[in-house]
Amino acid sequence: MKKEHEMTMTLPKVSRFPESPHLSEEGRRMRNAVHAAAPGLAERAREGELMGALAPETVSVLHEIGVFRITVPVELGGFALGARDTMEVVRELGRVDASAGWTVIVSSASRGALALGDRVKDEVFADIDTWQGPLIFGATVFAPKVGDGRKVEGGWMVKGRWAFGSSCKIAKWGSVGFEYDDPDTGERRRAMGLLSQDQYTIVDDWQVMGLSATSSNSVQADEEVFVPEYRVIHTMDMPARMDALRGKYQGLGFMHSATGTMVATTTAFAALALGMTEGALGAFVEQAKKRAPFNLPYPNMADMASTQVVAGKARAVINTAAAVIERQADEVDRRALAGEDFHPWDEPEITMDLVHQIHACLQVIDGLQLALGSSTVGLSNPVQRFVRDVHVLATHGAFRIDPMAEINGRDIFGLEPFPMMAALSSPPPGKMPPQAANGNFPGPVPRPA
Repeated sequence: MKKEHEMTMTLPKVSRFPESPHLSEEGRRMRNAVHAAAPGLAERAREGELMGALAPETVSVLHEIGVFRITVPVELGGFALGARDTMEVVRELGRVDASAGWTVIVSSASRGALALGDRVKDEVFADIDTWQGPLIFGATVFAPKVGDGRKVEGGWMVKGRWAFGSSCKIAKWGSVGFEYDDPDTGERRRAMGLLSQDQYTIVDDWQVMGLSATSSNSVQADEEVFVPEYRVIHTMDMPARMDALRGKYQGLGFMHSATGTMVATTTAFAALALGMTEGALGAFVEQAKKRAPFNLPYPNMADMASTQVVAGKARAVINTAAAVIERQADEVDRRALAGEDFHPWDEPEITMDLVHQIHACLQVIDGLQLALGSSTVGLSNPVQRFVRDVHVLATHGAFRIDPMAEINGRDIFGLEPFPMMAALSSPPPGKMPPQAANGNFPGPVPRPA
């Protein structure tokens, strides 16, 4: 059996449309560098799965390309790339190693350090040139259950267990959520704290079917650890703090509005699914040309009409998904450059379109595996990993299609939208946060009449 990297094929990129004006020279360089490194990345993908983290050589290669600095300000040694640049890089990674693409997307957690002030900024970004991997991972900041904290002199004592800390094995800092009793009002509140590596342990619980190399383990602090005040931000303050970063730093990535940044992130995850589908189709075509069918008298599977139909439909889905994803990425960048904002009511419809593309890609990848047959179940065959990875991507809470469709259906029928970002406060079960009840953020934001 051929080695995995020899079986993987990237389809020729022949566009029928002009290249996006929002693809920068730096974004093009980075995308092309990933493409050049693709054989090695594909070859090491299985190694990463077995380790539960990206293979060290893969991390080193990606560090040299600069992908972990995509969302870091230019002034701090990063690239501050726009949405189109980011989706192009992630799409290219998705063709060979979805865990690498996922890790690049979540490396954007470093933006949170910028909202914490200059002291944290100086600490976190001091190692930007030498640290190989994301600088910060985030774990359960907005989840229903977070850690516990209490106020002490000079800061907070925090403990807990935080799930889904993607890239925690290769990141230097961890951002985690915790609840506390407001010392002034007694109300239950939330905050995010930044932990150093010596303040948490990594739990060996990321034993999963796909995206295994993302090291999305839980982290925990069984005993209270001290987090100084300057490393803590109260979550109700986060929207304004994050929005204040707009225009503060150089680069298109810091011209996006808060909603634009949210859309750009979802666009990157959809591009990851698109890249996986392109990689799966490439492997499908290569293998079908060489593999004889089990019970039909064709010289190879590529001569079968049924195989041709599967490939033709797959390409149509890829082209459709690319059109939607590229358009949304370009629109984020266009609005940023024009100084135009997204409205809060724009985001659910855009997100629904992108989530729909993720699930359309999932169906295509499933179909490619079924059409090729049992040869794809071998762990040396890249098709099976595309299948597993895309299913894990699609189960993420933000990308589950029926809940997102319900949110959009309420809008279509003119019903009151659900509260936005309810996790910014900590209401009792079944209660809206007080800010939502009195009409302030983060309650529902209706469309204008």
